[in-house]
Amino acid sequence: MQFTSERRLDDGVLEREFTLDEVPGILWTPAAASAPAPLILIGHPGGLRAMYPRLVARARHCAADGFAAAAIELPWSGDRPRSAAAEQARADLRAALEAGGPVDEDIVDRLILPLVEKSVPEWRATLDALLSLPEIGGPVGYSGGVIAIGVRLAVVEPRVSAAVLFAGSFVPRAFFEEARQVTIPLHVLLQWDDEGNDRQAALDLFDAFGSQEKTLHANMGGHTGVPQFAGDAAAQFFTRHLS
Repeated sequence: MQFTSERRLDDGVLEREFTLDEVPGILWTPAAASAPAPLILIGHPGGLRAMYPRLVARARHCAADGFAAAAIELPWSGDRPRSAAAEQARADLRAALEAGGPVDEDIVDRLILPLVEKSVPEWRATLDALLSLPEIGGPVGYSGGVIAIGVRLAVVEPRVSAAVLFAGSFVPRAFFEEARQVTIPLHVLLQWDDEGNDRQAALDLFDAFGSQEKTLHANMGGHTGVPQFAGDAAAQFFTRHLS
């Protein structure tokens, strides 16, 4: 891991950009910590620059609760090299949504499956590097989307002990069986009127999770309309499980 920039935000949070095997990322750590901080991995659907305002707001919230937070750039997004197959899958998805019809499972598989296969090993390598830093401890949580990435991490990464999942992205059918293997505590956020999201599929996925402790918070509104109190409840979930 190579840190490429460092700055102190106005609330004292330390923000450091890094690269790891050519994967860009950002690490935020609390202004003051008496012990190594628990870590929250912040999932998101796009490039770091485009998502930065939302990512830094979430990271500041984490820091206020005593947690470090980190995000990495997804494959084929932001400044990373593009994939012709991924670009075609995105174009096919946009066309299906604009036509107002259902999104074919083949499109979802072509878009999401390669993304999960490439990004999850990158997240695990990032976790290795972050946990080697003296200011970062455990336990570790995962927060956000793409929800299929969170599902796979919850299955294969034993260091992730709790997750807040955003039910706002398409899920390949194969992940419904994988969800049965998830056993960590889960807090799932669902926007009832999420544009383009298959609400019933999100409900079916929640039902499939094998966790003994799982909570679904469904609220009216579109994809970006998550109410503040829902975010506060997610933060309280991490405080219970990571503090």
